Amino acid sequence: MKRLCPECKGRGMCGLPRCPITSRFYESVRVRQSDSYMGASPSVFVGTRGYPRMQAGPLLVDDPDAPPLWVREGYSIDDIVGIRARTIRGAGETGRHLDRVQEIALSATPLDVEVAFTRPVSFNLTFDGTLTPVGLHGEMTRMDVLENARTPRPVERAVADTDLKATDAVRTLYAEGVDVYHITQLLTSGLLGVRRKAVPTRWGITAVDDMLGNGLKQTTGKNPPLEEYRVFSGTIYGNQIVCILAPGAWNYEMIEIWGEGSLWGSDGDTIVVDGERRKKQGYSPIAGAYYSARLAVLDYLDGIGRTARAIVIRNVSSAYWAPLGTWVIREAARLSMQSDPLVCPSLREAAAAASACLGSTKWEGYSTLMREIESQRTLFDFNK
Repeated sequence: MKRLCPECKGRGMCGLPRCPITSRFYESVRVRQSDSYMGASPSVFVGTRGYPRMQAGPLLVDDPDAPPLWVREGYSIDDIVGIRARTIRGAGETGRHLDRVQEIALSATPLDVEVAFTRPVSFNLTFDGTLTPVGLHGEMTRMDVLENARTPRPVERAVADTDLKATDAVRTLYAEGVDVYHITQLLTSGLLGVRRKAVPTRWGITAVDDMLGNGLKQTTGKNPPLEEYRVFSGTIYGNQIVCILAPGAWNYEMIEIWGEGSLWGSDGDTIVVDGERRKKQGYSPIAGAYYSARLAVLDYLDGIGRTARAIVIRNVSSAYWAPLGTWVIREAARLSMQSDPLVCPSLREAAAAASACLGSTKWEGYSTLMREIESQRTLFDFNK
């Protein structure tokens, strides 16, 4: 059963009512439970249960709910788990509460709210590989937003344009500097597109990364290819992202390694691989991490005006003791692509540099793209 864990990441593929790996965290934090809340709401959440009649509501916590800030300020995994254990997910029918949920989603800063629950909120610290954990849950009887949303001008324009397709709105907002986390809030709360409706947060996270990635593939595909091999590396919370960029038209491969003793690992390394050429076929078995890492690579290529073939290796160590969500891979990949790359004259030397960063050569045997690059001759090879 353990071999399924790297793909499942707590989503229940084993059929058990509760993930045996993450269940040890459920009672790790004690939180005072109440039937009301007055304070900040930094973000919103839309669940999947009952789709298309989901429950939506605010996330309620006076602490910051901003992954880039957590990374920038050096928050530890314990700090983040503590914040999220104190976070309340208010839940109610979308038809009843969606207007107020949308006010919170519009705002670039947390809004003060007042919420009453049917009973004291219940504690159930749930983890999986996509969503950031939430400790408390409560069914809402009343929800009031106590101040006006502080809405950035690009967001105002996109939300007001009901003829703008959701995909175009997402890409326009990103190009205008709105971060991916705010865009996801707008999409999930039903504020973008022509035929608008709320979208479960779990789906919205990956949908935004995929929309942006597909758009950047079209843009960078028109650029000239990279002229040398580059190797990048960065690590956050026990998640190391190593990326090899090679000359050539866009190809992407991700290799996810759960090391021995890591959260979803087993007695030995557990490895999941997926990739694409111009288009991705089907949903990746690596789940949201695949699309988040791909976006960071494409952002880099867009910034330097090049296209390339990319091999991304995610190496997860035992230091990643609690799953915090897809955002960890996004931020680790961004950090990696912002590092000073090692420039190598050949694929063999690039692979050796990547293996040195990882402390292992095991990934090489799983890389289909590396074998393809080694077997193909390009104009770059003849011009050397």
